[in-house]
Amino acid sequence: MYPLSKRCGAEFFGTFWLVLGGCGAAVLAAGFPQLGIGFAGVALAFGLTVLTMAFAVGHISGGHFNPAVTVGLVAGGRFPAKDILPYVVAQVLGAIAAAAVLAVIADGKLGFDLKGSHFAANGYGAYSPGKYSMGAALVTEIVMTAGFLFVILGATAKRAPAGFAAIPIGLALTLIHLVSIPVTNTSVNPARSTGPALFVGGWALEQLWLFWVAPIAGAIIGALAYRLVSEPATQA
Repeated sequence: MYPLSKRCGAEFFGTFWLVLGGCGAAVLAAGFPQLGIGFAGVALAFGLTVLTMAFAVGHISGGHFNPAVTVGLVAGGRFPAKDILPYVVAQVLGAIAAAAVLAVIADGKLGFDLKGSHFAANGYGAYSPGKYSMGAALVTEIVMTAGFLFVILGATAKRAPAGFAAIPIGLALTLIHLVSIPVTNTSVNPARSTGPALFVGGWALEQLWLFWVAPIAGAIIGALAYRLVSEPATQA
């Protein structure tokens, strides 16, 4: 096992890449006239960030890049609870650094309004892309993150095909975004939500609580559900 410092470094860079690639696609490319990639392109971008970094540094840190995944893996019995805090700190710092780089790039466009653009921040109600309610956002984030953890635990199980876990995990994140971008702009990752929210401020920070509480709750539910179906029953 790599030292904690190296594992946290891998989590920093992995989360940096996720936010820069995923949110960058949303901010810089999604609505570009005629050539915009749209929701589907943003969904694919998020999936590709996880897939590429899972192959690049997954062998170092486990490739979490997400506080909810870290907590879910603890609930699933795959990760030590004592390492939650350093992993989460590294992930959040990586997300903030990526958001800062993205803000510098986006500001280079004439007339760009960081706060007015929403800067790929997650939201509900008036700040949901489809104007979905807080309740709808809460259910979406819980269910989608639960499904994500279920896939992660299954793809990385000892009996799963070795060396291919990054592929279904990346595809799962793409699918999640295809479903939930209209509802919340898709979080399922508190670090991803925190980076842009700090730059938008105001409403984005006020609503940030949901994008910590719901993904973490969903991750725990998904982990427990996977343990329920995967662990053999105790013989009487």
